Amino acid sequence: MSEQEAADAAARELGAFLERRREQIAQRWADAALFRSVFTVSRDEAVEAGKAVVDALREVASSGRLEDVAAPGFDSVRDQLGRMAASRARSGFGPARIADEAAVLRVAASELLRHESRGPGDAEAQEVLLALTVLMGTLRLVIMQTTVDAGEELIARQRLQLLEVATPVISLWEGVVAVPLIGTLDSARSQVVMESLLQAIVEQRARYAILDITGVSTVDSLVAQHLMKTVAAARLMGADCIVSGIRPAIAQTIVHLGIDLGPVLTCGSLADALAHALTQQGIEVSHRLAGATPR
Repeated sequence: MSEQEAADAAARELGAFLERRREQIAQRWADAALFRSVFTVSRDEAVEAGKAVVDALREVASSGRLEDVAAPGFDSVRDQLGRMAASRARSGFGPARIADEAAVLRVAASELLRHESRGPGDAEAQEVLLALTVLMGTLRLVIMQTTVDAGEELIARQRLQLLEVATPVISLWEGVVAVPLIGTLDSARSQVVMESLLQAIVEQRARYAILDITGVSTVDSLVAQHLMKTVAAARLMGADCIVSGIRPAIAQTIVHLGIDLGPVLTCGSLADALAHALTQQGIEVSHRLAGATPR
């Protein structure tokens, strides 16, 4: 028998073992930390979850793809494994600890397999034990992979939430909304600004939208491009857009870079922009209007 044929035979025997010992393995896994952390209401739930994982492992073993984290058998339990790992992560456990807890699952299954062995000289049993070790190592990698993916998704959601908090749309007056921008205006944040502003224009039936860049540290061609896109989108929604907060340093930078803001209305301050918007609506402003200059 060739080495490959021996490996295939061991994988088939491993699949048969997992089918025979499905209940016992699931019972042992139900007491493991990874399962207890999610299935806290009923132990029976943990046992059923363990059976689902054993079934997935049996399918992988039957396919002979013991080292393939992309084996179809893992698809049915990947979400479940991710929830378990995420639960441990929320409890403050790092990847190393979660990996150790995943390794415990191998120990429980290996003990049952050794009980079926005829002794240290049982070469066939040793081959199956080796196959089980490889398969459980792959399961461990799948658990860690889902842990990393869940962590990245959480970070992405939190980043989006921070962007939304950092770019609030303020209603200054009936028909007038404003977005005070602070910090760096990159592509991701610009998209959030545009979506939030357009939504506010629709909800509040705003006729004027003010983009205040007083808190923007630097303005380059990319930032100017983002501003122009937002202005164009606001116009398509029926609102006139005003850019305020053009400080002397930013004005010089715009000139030096040769940036053409086109027909965008600019104001030196947010107060000037608001005064201009109110005046355009026929509302008398008591102080002198200054700084509203069409470009």
